[in-house]
Amino acid sequence: QVQVVESGGDSVQTGGSLRLSCVVSGAVIDSLFMAWFRQVPGKEREGVAVVTPGGLGTFYAGSVEGRFTISQDVAKNTVFLQMMNLTPEDTATYYCAATRFRPLSKLARYEYAHWGQGTQVTVSS
Repeated sequence: QVQVVESGGDSVQTGGSLRLSCVVSGAVIDSLFMAWFRQVPGKEREGVAVVTPGGLGTFYAGSVEGRFTISQDVAKNTVFLQMMNLTPEDTATYYCAATRFRPLSKLARYEYAHWGQGTQVTVSS
């Protein structure tokens, strides 16, 4: 059973940076499509970034492209989300997700079977 555990959420000011981590167990990340999502209370969970098996390809939501970078460390079986130039609109609970199967819609929640509990990111103005 694939399990993912996020960490790294914190409170920062506008313009700040954070790096989120997602440790995977039960499978090697080289065999998984890994993604980060975020959710604000009362709103749909939004796909933010995806990395393909082996880290060969990445994909970003338009709202974060150029500011966020998804990467992975195979030796640590860990996926990262480096977030730069944060704004209050980035405030959300961030979730790590995984799937063994190539998603047709990369940032769609229903494509991912394995989820973490989330880590809170708060950006103040």
